[in-house]
Amino acid sequence: MSQSFVFSSESVGEGHPDKVCDTISDAILDACLAGDTASRVACETFVKSNVVVVGGEITTKTDVNYDKVVRKAIREIGYVHDDDVFHADRVFFNNLLTAQSPDIAQGVDAREAEGKNTAEQGAGDQGLMFERPKS
Repeated sequence: MSQSFVFSSESVGEGHPDKVCDTISDAILDACLAGDTASRVACETFVKSNVVVVGGEITTKTDVNYDKVVRKAIREIGYVHDDDVFHADRVFFNNLLTAQSPDIAQGVDAREAEGKNTAEQGAGDQGLMFERPKS
């Protein structure tokens, strides 16, 4: 068996689309937590040319203006120059965020629910064991 291997990693700068997406998703999370520390945020962001799409499920008691949060995050990165195709005030913003599904909430909440024997979360001591097939 060979003892050599190849290691690779990726690093991108602040203006790279991956970083822009992370910054926007983080800004949405921060806005939700600022008004409701018990918020649950599953938010993904996609950017291309002059389009920003956010999607996922959020449970929060705070009223968040997602358009304002997204544009502020983009502005803070520095996309504010007139010749920028991707510009904080001119991007087309598509909001696909919805409330968290009650089914997901029930699976996450640490409380008893109909059809649930316990408030315990995770596999706990109920984990499954499998026998390895005989060869």
